[in-house]
Amino acid sequence: MDQLSLVIILLAALIIPLAMARFKLTLLPTAVVEIIVGVVLGPSVFNLISKSTTLDLLQDVGVIVLLFLSGLEIDFSLFTKRPRDLSPLEQKEAVSTPKYSAVQLAFMSYATIAGLSVLLGFSLRALHLFNDVWLASIIFMTISLGIVIAALKEKELLSKPFGQTVLLISALGEVVPMMGLTFYASTYSPDSKSLWLLLIILLAAALLFWRFKAFFRFFDQINKSTTQLDVRLSFFLIVTMVTIAKSVGAEGILGAFLAGIVVKLLQPHEETKVRLDSIGYGFFIPIFFIMSGVGLNLRTLLADPATLILIPVFLIAYFVAKLAVFPVLKLRFKTGNAFAGTAMTTTTLTVVLAVLQVAKHLHKITTQQSGAFLLAAIITCVVGPLLFNKRYSAEAEDMKKTRVHFIGTNLLTVPVAQQLAKGWYEIKMYTDRQPNYRAFNSEVDVQLLENLNPNDLVEQGVFDTNIIVLGQSNTKENYRLAKAAKQYGVPRVIARFEDTNILDDRRDVLSDMGVEVYSTPDVNISMLRGLIQSPSTIELLTSTDSAVYEVALHNRKYADIQLRNLPFIDDITIAQIYREGRFIRPTGGTPLKLNDRIIFTSTKQEAPRIRQELGMLN
Repeated sequence: MDQLSLVIILLAALIIPLAMARFKLTLLPTAVVEIIVGVVLGPSVFNLISKSTTLDLLQDVGVIVLLFLSGLEIDFSLFTKRPRDLSPLEQKEAVSTPKYSAVQLAFMSYATIAGLSVLLGFSLRALHLFNDVWLASIIFMTISLGIVIAALKEKELLSKPFGQTVLLISALGEVVPMMGLTFYASTYSPDSKSLWLLLIILLAAALLFWRFKAFFRFFDQINKSTTQLDVRLSFFLIVTMVTIAKSVGAEGILGAFLAGIVVKLLQPHEETKVRLDSIGYGFFIPIFFIMSGVGLNLRTLLADPATLILIPVFLIAYFVAKLAVFPVLKLRFKTGNAFAGTAMTTTTLTVVLAVLQVAKHLHKITTQQSGAFLLAAIITCVVGPLLFNKRYSAEAEDMKKTRVHFIGTNLLTVPVAQQLAKGWYEIKMYTDRQPNYRAFNSEVDVQLLENLNPNDLVEQGVFDTNIIVLGQSNTKENYRLAKAAKQYGVPRVIARFEDTNILDDRRDVLSDMGVEVYSTPDVNISMLRGLIQSPSTIELLTSTDSAVYEVALHNRKYADIQLRNLPFIDDITIAQIYREGRFIRPTGGTPLKLNDRIIFTSTKQEAPRIRQELGMLN
């Protein structure tokens, strides 16, 4: 019977995503659908699945793996961003925007959530609806990081200030309740030990991180398909941390969560996370969610009048706990997005399930109360993403074009500027030559400068740009301005360098500073060689319909996707991929990797969209 129940669960886990894709059920997270299916397959409806020791064990492993992957999702770079890291352009733009950073907004928001959650806990006790203040407070301050990440990824918001703010609030919504749950369990567990022993868990995590940091890259070098050492290391850390946590009287899920943080800090490759996701979401986690639904006996729960009262009360409490997030988000974002972000933080499920499981083990909650908390949490996972998708719209700061400033107006730079101006670029051209200004002012936006003194250029905002192109024929002048632009902090500097003296080391100086150097002879030689090797090159480069483009892959959505499976593969032709210092000739089965530099051809209408999609930080 145990085996038959497991077969039914695995069959359901297989069918659920297929059915959701077939019927386009995008409003509900997969986890919510899996719980609902578990309710249907359990004693509430068809009673096809019965609990057993084997399934209970797999359910416990599932929650451990789920919390491990949750720890692996936290982006610690959000905590380390500082204004001093901004380029001068970004610093000046920051003056015109609200002074609150994503980190400040997130901590302010979560402080309101924690405060309201405690007030709600006391209110429920005063109303004699739920007597455990601290357990209720922990539950109400939880946020489902996994569901939030999925929603932000879908709208490509993880790299934007709004997405980073909501993401960090959600990360706190997992970290803080987990720490609170640990102290709660240590206080009320019959096996609890001294609270200071909890420090041993943190000490063990720090020791494991220090011990394996030096070896992680070495593991990567010898990792083969038959060894999967990065995955073995991950599971060693999970089991070790869970064992230590239980040994000091804490909950195993805290150890799993810290193990995920340790692996995240070891900075594994994206492939490692993909493999761990495959193991977790491919087997253990669906069993956990489906079995959570099986444990909900709606016939019993809904037959109890007290439960019928608790479900709407808990649901309202979930929403009220997050209400004060709205005015905090409004300090920087527009009203609609502040509402959308607040709605997204109301989603709570993952940690709630973990908290309820611990509370049951400690006999601190009844089956009816646990079911009411869980049903209300499921409803938040439906309402929250729905309101978020309805109300979110792009912020003005996310719609800014890439700024490109040209110094030097001539027959080489002006046509390039004209073509870029048609795409997602904001173009300005500068010259100190009256004849050039008169010749090209009617063709493109050109500003006449009195001189090219770097201090004067700074005052006039010439260096306040994302990209500066030094296109004059005067190599000495370009060299001087390129160094000044880099020292000022311009992210990308492209300099024309026509000096043919091979003993001139100024070109190497610029390259060492990060300046991108080109010369007309080099370009002509490369074009002629390409024309000889590929006769269609000249037609491609001079075509008015298509051109050659390059983009670095930063969008994690396309990492490990084979080229043939790209949604826009019919609109582009990928010529080469530059990866880890060498060129790769791609085939349909070639998988993309993060930071690949992709050289492709496409129409001038489609290329900007595709470049933006692939290059988007996500």
